[in-house]
Amino acid sequence: MKKILTLIVAIVLMLPAVAAPKNKTKQPTEREYWCSLAYKMAQPVLENMAKGELQKNMQTEFSPSFDNRNRKVVYMETFGRLMAGIAPWLTLPDDNTPEGIQRKQLREWALAAYKNSVDPDSPDYLCWGVSGQNLVDAAYIAESFIRAYDQLWLPLDQLTKERYINEFKKLRSIEPPYTNWFLFSSVIESFIAKAVGLKEYDDFRVMMTIRKVEEWYVGDGWYADGPVFAFDYYSSYVFHAMYLETLQNMIDAKANTRLEYQKYYDRALKRAQKFSIILERFISPEGTFPVIGRSTPYRLAALQPLALMAWYQKLPSDLSNGQVRAALTKVMHRMFDYQQNYNEKGYLTIGFCGSQPETADWYTNNGSLYMTSLAFMPLGLPADHDFWTSEAQPWTQVKAWGGMPFPKDHRWGDDIQTRDRW
Repeated sequence: MKKILTLIVAIVLMLPAVAAPKNKTKQPTEREYWCSLAYKMAQPVLENMAKGELQKNMQTEFSPSFDNRNRKVVYMETFGRLMAGIAPWLTLPDDNTPEGIQRKQLREWALAAYKNSVDPDSPDYLCWGVSGQNLVDAAYIAESFIRAYDQLWLPLDQLTKERYINEFKKLRSIEPPYTNWFLFSSVIESFIAKAVGLKEYDDFRVMMTIRKVEEWYVGDGWYADGPVFAFDYYSSYVFHAMYLETLQNMIDAKANTRLEYQKYYDRALKRAQKFSIILERFISPEGTFPVIGRSTPYRLAALQPLALMAWYQKLPSDLSNGQVRAALTKVMHRMFDYQQNYNEKGYLTIGFCGSQPETADWYTNNGSLYMTSLAFMPLGLPADHDFWTSEAQPWTQVKAWGGMPFPKDHRWGDDIQTRDRW
């Protein structure tokens, strides 16, 4: 009887946080639900930008304490961060399903938007080089190319590619603060190395970042944001994904330097796996997770490493596809089903779960918030992948609070050592 009650509790806790339908209509699958969220977020941005009308039509919002930087950064933040999140989804081949039709449309809009963003004659030419903030969001644009290289970078015409590389190189004039910003430089430079060759990238910006990120690692998957540790989600927002991508780009570019990039990558991957375990354990049975640190309006971006490991198909053995999908879906229902996260024109509002402008930091605008799309990366796995087809399973906190067995946690130490090759 106790086992039956425990199972019932687990099933109830895993049910989506949505009201019961008034009539017996077919409920969307979990993938259909994810796709509906991603499309709703992306459509107003990409449809407008493809026509050169984003800056004309976007309903913007800025932190009450926003600083004196050029406010046009909002458009670059919106586009770069959105594309970094949905790029994996756009790598899937076209098909005639409702999802496939929407996905193809988004890709076509995105390719036109990429062109407009570096075309000086376009009304949606982005504000390249007017603010230090441009370094951040150029990195997210580069990250979108990394995540969908064949589908979003290679199809661009030669002039557009040259314009991107030129804009990326101009950002070398921006001095990054002694924080996670080093990774924005390394992602851009390592992308240049992969896309146009080792003679074109700034090796020092990549090497220095790698050495500093290693110095800032504090254990158990956590990175300090610079020399001093802060208990926030910047390990999620920036460190794990951009560090892995920097290292992978150097491997792809076949760079021959003092560093053994493959060993660094293998170690960074293990750290990301440990951190994904921590993030999964942060998700409560009700689909909430701790709201800590600065930049909380980035919403689901706090769970990026968990989504990344799922998309990479590198989840640690403690985490199954079924439990990760169920946990992330529960969080999405909790965040997006009830609260007002969009303004009248369909753009994200400042807040964590709804419109909460008081949560904004001095650098926050509603373009910043499109980092929440980073949780959608598992959409890059096809619909018949085990991540989507496996049975939903209780995640760790459901098991723990439901009286079920669950794996005990333990410290993860590094077992891969790196030394300079010469």
